Amino acid sequence: MRVDLFDFELPEELIALRPARPRDAARLLLLRDDGMIEDRFVRDAPALFRRGDLLVFNDTRVIPAALKATRPARDAQSPDVAVSLNLIERIDGATWRALGKPGKRLKEGDTLNFDGGLVATIAAKGDEGELSLRFDRTGAALNEAIAQIGAPPLPPYIAAKRTPDEADRDDYQTVFAEKDGAVAAPTAGLHFTDALLKRLAAGGVESARVTLHVGAGTFLPMKVDDTEAHVMHSEWREISPASAEAINRAKAEGRRVIAIGTTALRSLESAADESGRIRPQAGATDIFITPGYRFRVVDGLWTNFHLPRSTLFMLVSAFAGLERMHEAYAHAIAQKYRFYSYGDGSLLWRPQ
Repeated sequence: MRVDLFDFELPEELIALRPARPRDAARLLLLRDDGMIEDRFVRDAPALFRRGDLLVFNDTRVIPAALKATRPARDAQSPDVAVSLNLIERIDGATWRALGKPGKRLKEGDTLNFDGGLVATIAAKGDEGELSLRFDRTGAALNEAIAQIGAPPLPPYIAAKRTPDEADRDDYQTVFAEKDGAVAAPTAGLHFTDALLKRLAAGGVESARVTLHVGAGTFLPMKVDDTEAHVMHSEWREISPASAEAINRAKAEGRRVIAIGTTALRSLESAADESGRIRPQAGATDIFITPGYRFRVVDGLWTNFHLPRSTLFMLVSAFAGLERMHEAYAHAIAQKYRFYSYGDGSLLWRPQ
């Protein structure tokens, strides 16, 4: 399909730079299965689900992947260079792929010095400017060092307008985050509070967990004109036997399965066989969902508002229909919903 079919105009002032407080005070666009749109709030969630519905959350935990370093001067006449880095993928115990600025002043073999005595060497530099950083420590020792000196890796459309601060350490993490590994938040889950989760459970709404470590590729722009030419980024995900059993039981009993976020949806659909049965598994997925995809597992999707021409807007268009999503986004823009990672949410039901 043509990528420009997924384009729309978004006023810059609708890009949220901070989340709603409290989290469940965010607005929620409800797209019903009959196509009607309702304006709700996240705190209304218990009234929008049925007893027996199964909500599937992504329990990944965002690591503080935004780092500052210094590249020492190469000669006496040159100054040291301040470097900003974003870790994007762990290669092994001591090696990470990263993006660095200023990229043109970084070369293979350069040493980078961090606070706390952490040191890395640029082991390789790719054609697109990606760096391979080999640190001077490994495993848990490296994890601890990064946790001490790193900052939340805010999305580029927020980081370009302000620097991360202490509030982001909590704001950019779900209340149910458990397993370290993401370099971007599963943002649909940011709306949920402990109190809201308890209200849902009290109403008979069940839950299950999957893990997908969100990568920086979720923010990469499409550089092709047709979706067939796009190479989807890969992310690691895991579905435990207990979660697979809970999801399969819900489907067998005719209960609805709702993915909390596109990462949960991609985890489930990538692990389902043709009949929709989930297999417990761990490993990478690069599933790319566009209109025409046949959904095997998910009946409802709770998600934020996504970038134009993005793989995520393509996914929600596949789920709820391209025309319906353009109508929903036009409504959201007219009603001044807040967009992207710290923005408002939507609950999408598949068409009747």
